Amino acid sequence: MIIQAFLRWVEQASASNRARAAAALGRAYATGGTPHLDRNAAEMGMTLLLDDPAPQVRQALAEALADCPHVPRAIILSLAQDRAETAYTVISRSPVLTDHDLVELVARGSAEIRALIAARHPVRAPLAAAIAEIGDEIAVSILIENAQAQLTARTLARLAERFRDHAAIRGGLLARADLPAAVRAGLTEAVSEALAGFSLVARALGADRAARITREACDVATIHVSAAVPAPDMIRLVEHLRLRARLTPAFLLQALCAGKVALFAEAMVCLTGMGEARVRAILSGGSGHAVRAMIERAGLGRDVSGLYMDAVLLWRRENRLPEETGSVPKRLLARLRDLGGQANVAPGLAEIIEKLDIAEQRRQARRLALDAA
Repeated sequence: MIIQAFLRWVEQASASNRARAAAALGRAYATGGTPHLDRNAAEMGMTLLLDDPAPQVRQALAEALADCPHVPRAIILSLAQDRAETAYTVISRSPVLTDHDLVELVARGSAEIRALIAARHPVRAPLAAAIAEIGDEIAVSILIENAQAQLTARTLARLAERFRDHAAIRGGLLARADLPAAVRAGLTEAVSEALAGFSLVARALGADRAARITREACDVATIHVSAAVPAPDMIRLVEHLRLRARLTPAFLLQALCAGKVALFAEAMVCLTGMGEARVRAILSGGSGHAVRAMIERAGLGRDVSGLYMDAVLLWRRENRLPEETGSVPKRLLARLRDLGGQANVAPGLAEIIEKLDIAEQRRQARRLALDAA
């Protein structure tokens, strides 16, 4: 009887009074705080209010019901299709909306609706994938910053593909610890390309030098992060580097001198077609001739294969006799001096070894300074 009286009253009440009544009815239904409330009659009353001509009435109902998990779907879906302010209220908060509902809203909704959905807690993987596919920069930025968004490796790769040249999104992706290694390498390349393309950098350094410096920095970054890459990701990382023509002699030498043997080994597997077990056996215990043959099978010339063989043998010695002083680059430089200088080394490799040795000396100096502090 109370609901029937309410419905009769609604027909004659002012819009502001109807809005207050809608809020009270919605709260009573959502909280169950009114004893003996006829829930069926209350649902009929709320359904009637969906057609109220005053926007503030529907908005009041949306505010009251937005967080309630047991509101009839028909009411929430109707409010989600109302004017913008009312729709945003339930779309951003209602637990009644399923992933399927939200994916549909992403597909046919506005940019604002996609941004609201990207900020929901949580955003499960299928919904995140939908936003990644068609969301604009704002929605995607919100999605990346949402700690409760479930972003799979495939979704992260798609975001990197779509927004490779968007600095803010690129930075947000690179800041994630769960970013796949191959995706991280691709975004690092994009950062290097962007830096090299800045007119100020190009004028200050020259276009060719800027490109070389940023490329070298990109290689150093990739080699550094490879230490934390698990085996399945390492395969994808190396394949990405191969497709991007980045498995150069210089890159491989840097990886080896830096002690990133897992990266170097996977590169040998990729370039030689040999099995992983065979490659690792040669690197860890094969003869110098076997190491050199593998290096040459990978496509490196005989004029430099001896240098890589020396690097492998020095790496082994460093691991077996850790008390010996001198890094791999330092010993390679000494070996070059013993051979009469750099004349027999491919252009650029001797320079890279020297840069690696200088970088290692600076790291050791910083380490000593920190220890003494």
